[in-house]
Amino acid sequence: MPKKTVVIGFLGSQLDSGQGAGRWEKWRPTISLVQHDDTLIDRLELLHSAKHTALAQQLVRDIANASPDTQVNLVPMDVADPWDFGEMYAALYDWARAYRFDPAHEQYWAHITTGTHVAQICMFLMVESRFIPGVLLQTAPPKKQQAGNPGSYTLIDLDLSRYDVLAQRFNQAHAEALEFLKSGIPTRNTRFNALIEEIERVAIRSQAPILLTGPTGAGKSHLARRMFELKKSRHQVQGDFVEVNCATLRGDSAASTLFGHKKGAFTGAAADRAGLLRTAHQGVLFLDEIGELGLDEQAMLLKAVEEKRFFPMGSDREVSSDFQLIAGTNRDLRVDVAQGRFREDLFARINLWAYTLPGLAQRPEDIEPNIDHLLARFAAESGRAVRFNVEAKARYLQFARSAEALWSGNFRDLMASATRMATLADGGRISTALVDAEIQRLQWLWKPVGNGQAESAVELSSQLSAEVEASLDLFDRLQLEAVVRICQTSSTLSEAGRRLFDRSRVQRTVINDADRLRKYLLKFGLTWDVVKRPG
Repeated sequence: MPKKTVVIGFLGSQLDSGQGAGRWEKWRPTISLVQHDDTLIDRLELLHSAKHTALAQQLVRDIANASPDTQVNLVPMDVADPWDFGEMYAALYDWARAYRFDPAHEQYWAHITTGTHVAQICMFLMVESRFIPGVLLQTAPPKKQQAGNPGSYTLIDLDLSRYDVLAQRFNQAHAEALEFLKSGIPTRNTRFNALIEEIERVAIRSQAPILLTGPTGAGKSHLARRMFELKKSRHQVQGDFVEVNCATLRGDSAASTLFGHKKGAFTGAAADRAGLLRTAHQGVLFLDEIGELGLDEQAMLLKAVEEKRFFPMGSDREVSSDFQLIAGTNRDLRVDVAQGRFREDLFARINLWAYTLPGLAQRPEDIEPNIDHLLARFAAESGRAVRFNVEAKARYLQFARSAEALWSGNFRDLMASATRMATLADGGRISTALVDAEIQRLQWLWKPVGNGQAESAVELSSQLSAEVEASLDLFDRLQLEAVVRICQTSSTLSEAGRRLFDRSRVQRTVINDADRLRKYLLKFGLTWDVVKRPG
């Protein structure tokens, strides 16, 4: 079914005016919209000031006479000074934000022939910034005035990449988008804020795949969903947000879950299945832990991303799905590519926009605003406000920002910590005693396990090549054994790096403990996966 055509335009106080039968002899741009025999305007949103209400009502009657199937909505829009850019843009911006656009069923034409020049510029900016999800419409009179001749019209689809919006309200929208991506949390970490600022621009301007890396619990899934919601608010996606953790996919079910299957494709395939890629049509597909996908599924995914087409299992007919891919992983896919576990061509395709989310321990200045946010959310959900005592908050933050606080579960650990304290707080106050008890819980949580075996000997011979092992001095061997022991009792490379460099890291301007540790291991031909592998 074809989409309905909706025109949004200002009333032309001069060009649209006219009284008596003679008005039909002149070209009136708004009336001309409905006089083209080959074009049906289903609805007209006619913006006008209160002082031109009578003219607007006359146009409604004339449009009903010329095109009975066209619905006209009169939209009063009073601006003190229609030549003031700020006032005009604010009025149009507020209207567009409140309007219920439906791009799936309607196409929008923004009429820029009528209204003041400032109004026309503002209409242009609203289309360029996608607050009005449509194209520009320019009408022109016939070369010779003739009754019933509607003249001509042109549709202009903007190339959004060629223009910069310099309007104050656009800057406000940019700030709102950043705040939205950060869930309203006033984060202070410079690196994280710069990363979110670039992600905001990419999310709005690009449909290309995006790769989010970082430790478990760093917020990859949450950020992917916020990116989708931001795109949806700008009318850039019409479908759903579809999320799957690839670590849960195994065997035939992996390909079936993602790409669908035909009935009888394998044992247990009792009916056709569409698959998640088709479910994500015109939406966003978030594949968390993409490094866990098998090589066959990686090849199928590459074709689906590049060509928007793929074969369901057991089918000899291709299906299509137009989705944007966001991938997440806590692995270094470069290592997986080098070791043949991840396809190089797929990595190149999804690595166009790659962002590494820092763990919570790498953002100590953001712990306070995040804990405040979590307590506020707890209050909203439980109906019970909870606050720290001054001394208790200082004690908690001192520990939370110290090298002793590993935050190996990142924001999951912080959320659990906030929930425990808020739940146990008597009278809505988190006391110093409650904080001390919580610190003990966290210390226990992060304490290496092993029943006293943490200092047991490390067998290097199974991990090192014979040549490297033979070349080790006793000093190098003892040091390497200690490093490997820390790695084997840490859940992530970053956690091991923080434990190993907990003093020298404060003297460095650029902190990348994981990279320091990775380079140290490579000196002996070792990788994180090798040292973590059971002997």
